[in-house]
Amino acid sequence: MILQSLNQLYHRLAADARYGVPTPGYSVQRVTFCIVLGADGTLHEIEDARQTITETTKVGKTRTKQIARQMLVPGNGKPPGQGINPCTLWDNTAYLLGYTQDTSKKARAAQSFQACREHHLTLEPTINDPSFFEVCRFLEAWTPESAMEWQAKLDDFATTGFGVFRLLDQRQFVHDTPTFREWWVSRQNSAATDEIVAPCLVTGESLPIARLAEPAIKGVNGAAPGGAKLASFNLDAFESYGKQQTYNAPVSKVATFQYCNALNALLGGPQSHRHRIQIGDATTVFWTERETITESLFAEFLGGNIEPNEQSATTEEDRVIHQRLDAFLKILRQGGGAQVGELGDDPDTRFYILGLSGNVTRLSVRYWHVGSIAEMVDRLKAHYDALRIVRSRETDPEFPPLWMLLRQTAREAKDIPPLLSGVLMQSILAGTPYPQALYSAVLNRIRADHAVNYFRAAVIKAVLTRQPNSNHQIPMSLDSNRIDKGYLLGRLFAALEKTQEDALGIATVRERFYSSASATPGAVFPRILRTYQHHLAKLEGGHKVNRERLIQSIHAPLRSYPAHLNLEEQGLFAIGYYHQRQDFFTRKPPANEESPSFSSNN
Repeated sequence: MILQSLNQLYHRLAADARYGVPTPGYSVQRVTFCIVLGADGTLHEIEDARQTITETTKVGKTRTKQIARQMLVPGNGKPPGQGINPCTLWDNTAYLLGYTQDTSKKARAAQSFQACREHHLTLEPTINDPSFFEVCRFLEAWTPESAMEWQAKLDDFATTGFGVFRLLDQRQFVHDTPTFREWWVSRQNSAATDEIVAPCLVTGESLPIARLAEPAIKGVNGAAPGGAKLASFNLDAFESYGKQQTYNAPVSKVATFQYCNALNALLGGPQSHRHRIQIGDATTVFWTERETITESLFAEFLGGNIEPNEQSATTEEDRVIHQRLDAFLKILRQGGGAQVGELGDDPDTRFYILGLSGNVTRLSVRYWHVGSIAEMVDRLKAHYDALRIVRSRETDPEFPPLWMLLRQTAREAKDIPPLLSGVLMQSILAGTPYPQALYSAVLNRIRADHAVNYFRAAVIKAVLTRQPNSNHQIPMSLDSNRIDKGYLLGRLFAALEKTQEDALGIATVRERFYSSASATPGAVFPRILRTYQHHLAKLEGGHKVNRERLIQSIHAPLRSYPAHLNLEEQGLFAIGYYHQRQDFFTRKPPANEESPSFSSNN
């Protein structure tokens, strides 16, 4: 199903020039330099082929930088492995010039150049192209030692990408000349006599089967820089019936080319920012069966790049995006998936989400989900409804990004459990209970650093709300009528902490007692209450009376302090604590005034 969907996507992307999807026999490569040849193949110049872009930093400043130019070149990519494998009319400096910055690899660079020279001279008799002829004359006369004259330029920009050829009196590159392109296409279409023809698992047609899944997939976190395979067989244990490599799962050359390039376009093409986000260790791509507005907003939304203030838009395109985001947020707040028609999208359009993780040269599928746009929006709305809780700061996002939720599970981002992003995303897409591992990890972090922030409280609320057979209807803000012992004890702890803070100007009770109070309240609360009397005595007038009444109202339903709280009750303890803390810092409006949207910073 994954390969079939990507194969279908290729046709959509190939028809849209913005994606730069290659045609069969070509691949997109990062080109940083161009070898310009004069008469008789003499080297005239080594040009910087990079492009300059302007980007906006997180603090709003603009800056320019040079990046490799994405260019269509012949072949499916640089062959993998440690062997010497020259490409046609493009390659790195070692092959095209015999040059490398690593002095220990000079001998190999010379061998690579020799292989490149022989490769092109072998092809020359079959190609009736004057431009190709000039390249061959250059390769015949060039020596790797000559590259040292160009060392400054090569070290500046040429060693970070690939190079191509161009003649001085021509604007097009040699690999783009009509004669060469015609020859190259005819070469690709001429089937080898030893090709295996079989029914393709993707299309069902009997076609030549690809021996390897090429081009390699690039841009997945954790995969090798040179790319990785989504389907591969390299050990006897993975093979059967005497078949080797991808013949064990036969996919035609055409389908392999199409699904690999469609996925590469989503991961690293010119429009990848619209289709790719990183969720934990899972690189996630998504698309719709046809272009939709929802698809264009999804990456911005899940990645947390939401700026609903239309006044901050600087261009007409920015303003259009902001207007669409506002409409999408309105759907998530008040409507549902059926209302995506207001954006101009068909609610029944198919929506695909694929999560991948890399292990050097192989890729693994973390999650795969297919549904309609309406279903996807409904699941997102249910997810954010479950998370919704009073915010502690105005800067806290109304719709917390997934990476921030995962960040609450570990002290350092590198320590986030590697499988957690996948199961979390699956629970969101399927509308199922959240993983217990997420809940336990967040509770562990709270016990470790004694802090219940907005994101942690939101995660705990969401997990408890979605538990199987759960009766928990946890409100956004303080519920003074709730009598769950965990919730009441959390409120009581927050009130005792605030009393110490008001009396002494500092609060140490949380750092000293939160972990034990939330797990074994019977052993801790009597001790805290004894010090509370001293703190209460330092308060004055109505402040003292109001605080005493509050603590009595919380304490009254508690007949005793339980010896232990289970994990569910510890979560309610955290929610009660968070709710009570935010209530302390929330302005209480008159009866005829609406509550403010945010509590002040605590």
